[in-house]
Amino acid sequence: MRNRVVGGSGYLLGALVTALVTVVVLPGLIVPSVARGWAGWHLRRAGRLLGVPVGGRGRGWRDLAWALAHVAVGFPLGLAALICLGNILVAAVALSSWWAFPVEARPTLFSVFDVRVDDWATALLGGVVQIAVLGAVAWWVLPVLARAHARMCLAVLAQSDSERRLTERVDVLTKSRVGVVDAHGAELQRIERDLHDGTQARLVSIAMQLGIARESLADDPETVATLIEQAHETAEEAMAELRTVLQTIYPPILADRGLGGALTALAARSSVPVHIELADVGTLPAAAEAVAYYVIAEALTNVTKHAAATRASLRVERADDVLSVEVTDDGRGGADEGRGTGITGIRRRVAALDGSVRLDSPPGGPTTLAVRMPCAQ
Repeated sequence: MRNRVVGGSGYLLGALVTALVTVVVLPGLIVPSVARGWAGWHLRRAGRLLGVPVGGRGRGWRDLAWALAHVAVGFPLGLAALICLGNILVAAVALSSWWAFPVEARPTLFSVFDVRVDDWATALLGGVVQIAVLGAVAWWVLPVLARAHARMCLAVLAQSDSERRLTERVDVLTKSRVGVVDAHGAELQRIERDLHDGTQARLVSIAMQLGIARESLADDPETVATLIEQAHETAEEAMAELRTVLQTIYPPILADRGLGGALTALAARSSVPVHIELADVGTLPAAAEAVAYYVIAEALTNVTKHAAATRASLRVERADDVLSVEVTDDGRGGADEGRGTGITGIRRRVAALDGSVRLDSPPGGPTTLAVRMPCAQ
């Protein structure tokens, strides 16, 4: 009960003081940093009174609008609280100590009627009535007025729903941009490593074999024939590795056979039987199609390497401009993104298209990877 009166009354008295300060420093509030700091302190104060978290701030022009509203609202409400509490104090003094004042300076009750306290009857009756009435006002009215002022502060200074959604959207896009940059860098490193350790090494081997063959051409024709044969085999291996690297950049099979044919080929290569449910997804943007292919290829690789599954299912469908991909297996479950299962890479690629990833993999299985991403042209 005490907190109700003290909290509301203290808030309103503080509003009175800060409203007066705002009038004095109003010219300085044209400085954005000053206005934002002053208004922000009041916003946090209002949030504490109401017991609500204060999120982001509204646009800068609101700080000046709040300053004007605070003066217009905070000053009269604070003044009302001061008058109420002051007259309670006057009544308490009159009730107990009226006799100690000089006759011409004795306290008065009910200031509207100017009732001077000159005897105990007036002091006891008038003081008790004034304390009771103003105490009821302090108990019931002042907290309501304080909360009304606090709600005004939140209404003016806090973000609107549209601003909050925009801020959340910017945060998501900022995080996804960082993820895309990281994923792009990791992808370039992987391609460079594959080319350096695979294709480049084989090309060096071919050059060495052909160099030895050239030097042996006149003296040892049989060795030359063997070296040329080895070089030919090495060249074919290098071409196969190069095709594999190129497929990870943008799988040619998507251009040749479309998403349906590419998924059929993935399922055929999988050592775990895969049941495919592919709805008519229409024409997809190249980026969405490539990400869907990558997600499914990575998911089926995880099923083969980590899940110990006996079967898997793949479902791809499109609802309006949202493409949904779901891969489920009957394996042991307990998929852990921190163990290098490729889920992090999937999340980054999907986030680049403003999509979402949900992984459900309880111990004992089954495991379901569900991806949703926009696919508007």
